[in-house]
Amino acid sequence: MMLEDCTPWPAATAARYRREGIWLGTDLGSLPRAWARAYGTDTALVAGEQRMSFRELADRIDRRAAGFVRAGVRPGDRIVLQLPNVPEFVEIAFALFRMGAKPVFSLTSHRAQEIRHLCELSGAKGYVVPGVFRGFDHTALGRRIAAELPSLTKVFVLDTDGDADQEADGDGDGLVVPLGRVDAEPFPLPGADPSDVAFFLLSGGTTALPKLIPRTHDDYAYQTRTVAELLGLGRDTVYLAALPVEFNFTWGCPGVIGTLSRGGTVVLAPDPTADGCFRLIERERVTLTSVVPTVARLWLEEREWSDADLSSLRVLQIGGARLEPELAARITPELGCRLQQVFGMAEGLLTMSRPDDDDHSVLHTQGQPVSESDEVLIVDEHGHPVPRGGTGELLTRGPYTLRGYYRAPEHNARAFTADGFYRTGDVAAMTPEGRLVVQGRIKDIVIRGGDKIAAGEVEAQLATVPGISAAAVVPVPDEFMGERIYAFLVSRGEQPPLTVLKAALQERGLADFKLPDRAEYVARLPLTPLGKVDKKVLAAAAADPTAPRGWEPSGPTGRAVSSVGAGTAASAGPPTAPSMTKG
Repeated sequence: MMLEDCTPWPAATAARYRREGIWLGTDLGSLPRAWARAYGTDTALVAGEQRMSFRELADRIDRRAAGFVRAGVRPGDRIVLQLPNVPEFVEIAFALFRMGAKPVFSLTSHRAQEIRHLCELSGAKGYVVPGVFRGFDHTALGRRIAAELPSLTKVFVLDTDGDADQEADGDGDGLVVPLGRVDAEPFPLPGADPSDVAFFLLSGGTTALPKLIPRTHDDYAYQTRTVAELLGLGRDTVYLAALPVEFNFTWGCPGVIGTLSRGGTVVLAPDPTADGCFRLIERERVTLTSVVPTVARLWLEEREWSDADLSSLRVLQIGGARLEPELAARITPELGCRLQQVFGMAEGLLTMSRPDDDDHSVLHTQGQPVSESDEVLIVDEHGHPVPRGGTGELLTRGPYTLRGYYRAPEHNARAFTADGFYRTGDVAAMTPEGRLVVQGRIKDIVIRGGDKIAAGEVEAQLATVPGISAAAVVPVPDEFMGERIYAFLVSRGEQPPLTVLKAALQERGLADFKLPDRAEYVARLPLTPLGKVDKKVLAAAAADPTAPRGWEPSGPTGRAVSSVGAGTAASAGPPTAPSMTKG
């Protein structure tokens, strides 16, 4: 039975997917035991010095599933799961799948506002936390949220310090339960309905609280199986989970599930820092990993002086945000592995470059959809399809793309067409060969004097200027032009002034009306918890250039310059703020 407040696929469409062998009726909770039968004592998970075989993993999952039942968790209960990259994340997620509960994946960086929202929206009965993690007391947060939301009746704690110890000694109030006690002798459990929701991912928006994305057993099993096959994973695959494991990218593209399903080994990294990940790649002979562009850039900077042996790494997947061609071109020469561009979303659609793609396609496109059953449209502002090569909004539907967010009827009415296509909000084009080129978000534009300028286009050009290692463009309000273009830049030493930047962009053929009106150098760009540049924070900073840049390591650094370029469309208006220097 499909969870209430979720939008199912139309019955005829679901029947076709099953008839065509796309959906195989796979229950995610049954996978670990099948893996154990197939791969036995082979290593499934590595975390620090801990190594766990497929058989051990399946046994631990079965015991945890029984333990959750004994602790009062029931089929259909929603459980917010907030753990870092530890084996317990994998164990608990699959244990909840196994006994029919539905985890809601949460970032470890989420705090009271986000957790309260997720618990309230999902109607969560339980909350799984790491205890004290990186200085923050998640157990105390759980108590606080439970006091506000009576529906939240259990806080399961990985760290057995503090409150959890009291519970173990019988001195608590029954709310906080150590995860060490969520362990019981396994007993038969009914399998989940493959068409039912297995778990919830979170939408990646930066301007509002996240929406819940229901992923079913059928659709997620298909996604992970398809991508694992496409990449040719096998028992010799060693996947490094460098990004947070709760990301769709890390969990299932092919990620943790795809690797384990083919008998490979998953290595859990505590964080994506270059030094730690390089050591893991060398030690575990990692063959595949996936990162976002900001992490890839940091890895390249570290590689200049690191002597780590990365020769085992065959493929580096990069996705989650726009990958500039300048950065893409450095991956193979400097890291020695093949680049695979990935465009994906927690909502569904995945596109990837292929091993036999030519160099230009790998560097400049996001490849092709992973499934022949993916339906992709590029439409204009009136919803009419544009010809190949034309730019418009990306729409999609298919066997692993959601049909509606959870408990969001008003948003669903805007986000989906009447015939079930998901409006992604991405500006994209399709090459004549059928490869996707994602240019940015529809809302990620500057409307300057009536001209609509894609921020991603300007950012891509700025990233090619010598000395510029990263760029982000946001609009800043302007009385005369409506909006002007404000560029935040990270340099590799010298900081070219705005006049030099504009000249360089003109040489590259960028139209005058697309040239930045202001530019500010910063030590780094602020990131969302998903590793994307936080445009909301930058827009607020652009509106007040004198305000401290709170995301920087030790206050504002670098130099900010702002000007109106003579001879451009902006020259007819009054000048904006004068050039300035920040200490």
